[in-house]
Amino acid sequence: MTRAIRARGPKDQKVAWAFLAPYIILFTMFIIVPVVIAIGLSFTNFNTIQRPDFVGFMNYVNLLTRDVIFMQYVLPNTILFAVIVGPGGYLLSFFLAWCLSQITKRPRTVLALLIYSPSMTSGVAMNVVWRIIFSGDERGYLNALLLNLGWISEPIKFLQSSAYLMPVMIIVALWSSMGVGFLAMLAGMMNIDESVYEAGEIDGLRNRFQEVFYITIPMMKPQMLFGLVMAVVNTFQVGHIGVSLSGANPTPQYAGQLIDNLIEDYGFIRYEMGYASAASVVLLVLIYAITRWSGRIFKED
Repeated sequence: MTRAIRARGPKDQKVAWAFLAPYIILFTMFIIVPVVIAIGLSFTNFNTIQRPDFVGFMNYVNLLTRDVIFMQYVLPNTILFAVIVGPGGYLLSFFLAWCLSQITKRPRTVLALLIYSPSMTSGVAMNVVWRIIFSGDERGYLNALLLNLGWISEPIKFLQSSAYLMPVMIIVALWSSMGVGFLAMLAGMMNIDESVYEAGEIDGLRNRFQEVFYITIPMMKPQMLFGLVMAVVNTFQVGHIGVSLSGANPTPQYAGQLIDNLIEDYGFIRYEMGYASAASVVLLVLIYAITRWSGRIFKED
């Protein structure tokens, strides 16, 4: 039997590699190669027309020590946005998934679809819904409501004000954060055997909070880890929110300027590809570090 298995080994490996080949090719072409090119360009001065000039670490030095806009606005905005939207969206996803797991199948399916759909339509919704809600004139729904209630005397320019743009971005980001991480958590909760909860009740668990802390979370660590990674990655990929809402890049007074916007500004508006590549590498390292650190929270024993 062992010899037969060993005899089939090389053939089975060829079949496996044949199935893996399309993914490996696409992953290499659209992920590995662009990352390597970006790292290479980050050490150059490249305007997309002339040949790149090697400048060493000058782009990184300028970005981290001399770029006042980056240090004073972009980096603090990115950290604030990530700290609120990342954990906030993650906890909200878990809470909504837990709530849906407590109801029957039909309403759970409908509500899950309604909660998940904003993550697929966020770009359209921002231009059609949120810009109307936060419009800076009397026709904006929020301004109209506040004027009718007598709370304000003139419309507030929510999308052009440095005081309101970031809070609006956070609201929109949280609204659209119920993506595949939310579905993974819901699926993980639905796959937990009810007998485990019954055993926990016999062993002395007295309330829902104890069930969640001692049974639900330990039983769905893979789904929790997946949701955490997706929350981290998505938080750093929604920089388009500020630009879409305000209609400008840079955003007004840099109030909603994130690293994504800085990369787009230097790469596709100013055509300083070397500097934009350096910023993208910094963003990549930041995402990788946070993902590695967060992965330890739900590391299997």
